[in-house]
Amino acid sequence: MTDILLIQPPFRDFYATAKRSLPYGLACIAASLLQHGFSVEILDGLATSKSRNIPLPEEMGYLSEFYGNADLSPFALFHQYKHFGYSLEHIGKQAKASGAFLIGISSLFTAYSPEALQTARTVKACHPSCKIVMGGHHPTALPEAVMACSAIDYGFRGEGEVSLSILASILKTDKSPSDDLLSTVPGLVFRKSDASLHVSEPVWMQDLSDAPLPAMHLVRSKYYRRGKSGASVIVASRGCPMTCTYCSLGKNSKIPYRRKSLEAVLREMEQAIDATDAGFIDFEDENLSLDRNWFMDLLSAIQARFPESGPELRAMNGLSPASLDREMIFAMKAAGFKTLNLSLGTTSSAQLKRFHRPNMQSAFENALELTERCGLNAVGYIIVAAPFQNPMDAVEDLLYLASLRTLAGVSVFYPSPGSVDYDLSVRLGILPEYLSLMRSSALPLSHTTSRIESVTLMRLGRLLNFIKSLIDQEIDFETEAAEDSNKSMSLENRQESGIRLLQMFLADGRIRGITPDGGIYEHDVSLDLTRRFRNGLRSIEIKGVNK
Repeated sequence: MTDILLIQPPFRDFYATAKRSLPYGLACIAASLLQHGFSVEILDGLATSKSRNIPLPEEMGYLSEFYGNADLSPFALFHQYKHFGYSLEHIGKQAKASGAFLIGISSLFTAYSPEALQTARTVKACHPSCKIVMGGHHPTALPEAVMACSAIDYGFRGEGEVSLSILASILKTDKSPSDDLLSTVPGLVFRKSDASLHVSEPVWMQDLSDAPLPAMHLVRSKYYRRGKSGASVIVASRGCPMTCTYCSLGKNSKIPYRRKSLEAVLREMEQAIDATDAGFIDFEDENLSLDRNWFMDLLSAIQARFPESGPELRAMNGLSPASLDREMIFAMKAAGFKTLNLSLGTTSSAQLKRFHRPNMQSAFENALELTERCGLNAVGYIIVAAPFQNPMDAVEDLLYLASLRTLAGVSVFYPSPGSVDYDLSVRLGILPEYLSLMRSSALPLSHTTSRIESVTLMRLGRLLNFIKSLIDQEIDFETEAAEDSNKSMSLENRQESGIRLLQMFLADGRIRGITPDGGIYEHDVSLDLTRRFRNGLRSIEIKGVNK
């Protein structure tokens, strides 16, 4: 029997990225609860390789037009919708077996909130005597939507380390606490005795370094291994002082920007290495390198503490190119970075103004030159399909990336609750009807960029990275029209098949896929965009990533 069970729910989508789903936040909350004397377990609903194919939800039926056919080409997008993680029935049984009087359920992403709410319903049905509290970004931004679910007893806004232990202490001694008593819990959302909703302001930690080390021993670390070594996550800072309109965690959100002490970060790294043999650590900060002095000191401390066989480091949430210089990039290489994820956004001055974001083009090019010089790889990320964004501008962004030594990362805009652009989408009346649609893979908006244009830009990004891979391998591919009357091709060599499809694209601007039986078919795309991209490739020198 345990006092408190913390659950990461399963989710449903076309794909899953295991290395980015480690329940770091729950481990941090668990550590705080343990420090206050509670027994705690983490039930990670994603810590299994099990997944099953499921039909597209009715509200996503329009995606069949774009993802309906299987594609075995090397630059394919999505096809099969899946349930990732354990079944809800399994989670319900585990929750009941735990005997926990309080169960916390994480709901980080609004698009996956339906699965989180269904997890709550299942848990309550299996273990009706427990109290359920839901926390994370979704209940912080949309508390009323969460509390509309009768299975949820409490919502939590902000960072759970601060006061979840206060709620637990109250519930351990009083199963029906008064409204006055509950209102003393910072960040808490609850139904009052008159059925109205009490919604507290979000609560934030003051000093991140005061928190205990995350309770990583409660995480099923074997599932998150990367190759033969372990993998872990660290958040060295929270919040971001920038004011980008698409972000729900920057200055516009009123989340304070805070950093841990160097020693606190190093202790976490040591714990990850000692406990899980971590050979890979991802810093999930919103903007790890913004404070130059702090970050340079951190890199120096990491190199000194792990001088020889330290872990590979990554910052997958993205780095601001404007924060990087020669000294910093070489220090990152020395500390263990091998790839830099660089946030470009766009090269369009009009869209940058709408995003309230500075022009990063010069800094981006400088960062790429330095990464090449010191032997690092890079991925450059652009945003497409935002409100008022011109899809042709996004094609120009892709051509820009084609001319540089970087992979292209295409991020389809989605309205994130709490962001300026979410509010803009509400005012424009373009917000998706269902919360589950607020994800990139669902092509959520159809505004100045239509959905067919959004998916075309995604396909062009995949096709561009395939071209770059061929250049890195010094494989020639013809740019003249490919005369090929065959309607099928062999699946034995995926790369060769991809080259043939690429040749066809360069001939007519149409993007094709390969069926499981080798048949060739055309994807529905915007030919205006594909042909502008194809013609643009002819006028530039396309560069690979490594050469």
